[in-house]
Amino acid sequence: MSTIGWIGLGVMGTSMCGHLQAAGHKVQVYTRTKASAAPVLEAGACWCEGPGEVAKGADVVFSIVGYPQDVRSIYFSSAGILAHSAPGTVLVDMTTSEPALALEIYEAAKTKNVATLDAPVSGGDLGARNASLAIMVGGDEEVFESVLPLLQHMGQNIRRMGGPGAGQHTKMSNQILIAGTMVGVVESLLYAVRAGLNADAVIDVIGSGAASSWSINNLGRRIVNNNMDPGFFIKHFVKDMGIALAEAKKMGLALPGLALVDQLYVAAMAQGLENMGTQALYSVLQNINCRKS
Repeated sequence: MSTIGWIGLGVMGTSMCGHLQAAGHKVQVYTRTKASAAPVLEAGACWCEGPGEVAKGADVVFSIVGYPQDVRSIYFSSAGILAHSAPGTVLVDMTTSEPALALEIYEAAKTKNVATLDAPVSGGDLGARNASLAIMVGGDEEVFESVLPLLQHMGQNIRRMGGPGAGQHTKMSNQILIAGTMVGVVESLLYAVRAGLNADAVIDVIGSGAASSWSINNLGRRIVNNNMDPGFFIKHFVKDMGIALAEAKKMGLALPGLALVDQLYVAAMAQGLENMGTQALYSVLQNINCRKS
């Protein structure tokens, strides 16, 4: 059994860390708010006072935090992971972050004989709870193979996509597709409701045909039940789309669909919905289509 360091116990991280605990690994954790760590601490995890302390004595350190600036802070600060990782440690950042930052961490870690992987995930809170996440990995092949047994406790579709940063680029492709799909889900259900149809029955039919997607079958049901609780926060999705748009600009790519969805979600944040799930885009489109009495 390995000694696992874990940083970040939010909507997804708590379940992911819990799967490693259930597999018998010793786990030492840190997250910004200790109360968030209660489920894993009650299951026997050791609390640490900072990211550097998590790294001490750990064979593998996983991180899944909010924003690229959070990643930079926990890795590069004087009390951070890199400053306190022993040679031979493997660091796995599962945050959706910037490809260039993943490469920067890789290069800095290499000077200390520390290995890294960027391994963002897709599947939301449900995928995290069910250990069915898609995990897209960037980094060296032998490091990936060494960590794969641990990743298999958290996901089912796990693939190394290339060198450092490749995992993050793959996640950007994922988020671009989700962005377009979410607009389709919301507009489809708005149309169904305005037409007087039973939205659940509509999902039963179109969710099993050519229009089938994870978003319509899972988030669509939440919309019908007026459940806007976050499986994935709007504020984090806006962050992801910003990264994708910036990367596309570097490549000379025009992605007008993504730019449109980004603006719709920025509107959601302006309406105070940043801590709702991405399915709350429905409320934004509802407001746009509100009929005056």
